[in-house]
Amino acid sequence: MLAARPRGTGDILPGEVEKWRRLEDLIRRICREYGYAEIRTPVFEHTELFRRGVGETTDIVEKEMYTFTDRGGRSITLRPEGTAPVVRAYVENGLYNRPQPVKLFYVGPMFRYDRPQAGRFRQFHQFGVEVFGSDAPAIDAEVIAMAVDFCARAGLSDLELHLNSLGCPECRPVLREKLAHFFRRREAELCPDCRERLERNPLRILDCKEERCRNAGKDAPTSLGCLCHKCAGHFQSVKRCLDRLQVSYLENGRLVRGLDYYTGTAFEIMTRDTGAQSSIGGGGRYDGLVEACGGPPTPRIGYAFGLERLILAGEKQGTAVPESSAPPVFIATAGEKAGEAAFELLFKLRRAGLPAGMDYLGRSLKAQMKYAGKAGIRFVLIIGDDELARGLAVVRDMASGGQEEVSLEEVAAYLALCLENIPAGERQRP
Repeated sequence: MLAARPRGTGDILPGEVEKWRRLEDLIRRICREYGYAEIRTPVFEHTELFRRGVGETTDIVEKEMYTFTDRGGRSITLRPEGTAPVVRAYVENGLYNRPQPVKLFYVGPMFRYDRPQAGRFRQFHQFGVEVFGSDAPAIDAEVIAMAVDFCARAGLSDLELHLNSLGCPECRPVLREKLAHFFRRREAELCPDCRERLERNPLRILDCKEERCRNAGKDAPTSLGCLCHKCAGHFQSVKRCLDRLQVSYLENGRLVRGLDYYTGTAFEIMTRDTGAQSSIGGGGRYDGLVEACGGPPTPRIGYAFGLERLILAGEKQGTAVPESSAPPVFIATAGEKAGEAAFELLFKLRRAGLPAGMDYLGRSLKAQMKYAGKAGIRFVLIIGDDELARGLAVVRDMASGGQEEVSLEEVAAYLALCLENIPAGERQRP
């Protein structure tokens, strides 16, 4: 027997794939409405891109990357997140020469050597958007409102939008120094990792998941108390734009996100799960990242969602209902001549754009009908030698139990009309 799949990975089987496709269809629809174009980057990149782009002191770079040396002696890393590769593509392909802002989105697999748990995998899938070339508070508000809109359309409820500003290179050192001073007096209460972060990047302590570190940092200084005049004004403008759009939010000065490249606006969308809050996605502004990757100074903002987390949240809230993977039309036959005619009809239906199937196991008509019921097929065309002689098929609606005789010449148009009048999600019965 072959070995099991690698830990932290999963197979997406028929019945589950349909949920993923619905989510991906929503992603592309909402991105089209908001004016974002799709970009696809390689699954692996040079390791240096993530060291420079994500940050040397992040858990991703220090602990979680899948890095290897290829046959040419180059250090290669499976992408652990989507932003740095999109920035690299923006710079390498000269997208900064196009009319700004450039608005992009991506969907694809990412890889992190993390501890597998609910909603967290070593291979996971991420949807993200990136906007290059504008530092207007209104574009921050658009990106945030789009993320909230996406969650709502995905059927998620009971969400909270947490909002913060992490400041710029001018005011960020003020926060860094205040945090270092605060945590030095509580160093004994910190986990070993945070003791190391204390000297290199004390902001990372605020992002630690260890309970003792969270307790030690309850009264720590926040970024909102350290903003320069320009950053404070930008943050106020972002909030005013969100107020105009009637997007509710909670100010959270402790929100730092998990990557070093964030500056200015930062946000996270959380859902309540058995009384606790859990993040399903978020993002913010990272104006220095393009320049750090070799491009011209370019303001930018974006966000990302883990698709596994979105699907898990939907399942817990009862919004993600599995669909049958069977086609909505099935031809059941009785008799050799009826079987031959049904085979020709099957391809006529498919050429007319109607997903259809038929029996290939030689089952009795009763067994075929039983299969159609279990498979969740909506319409069954029943053709026996008698129906064939009269040029008819019996079309049975498996949901209502009603049936009607329809001419074989007209059955494709009849089925198309039936399916057109049924919501897409109801064409197969669960």
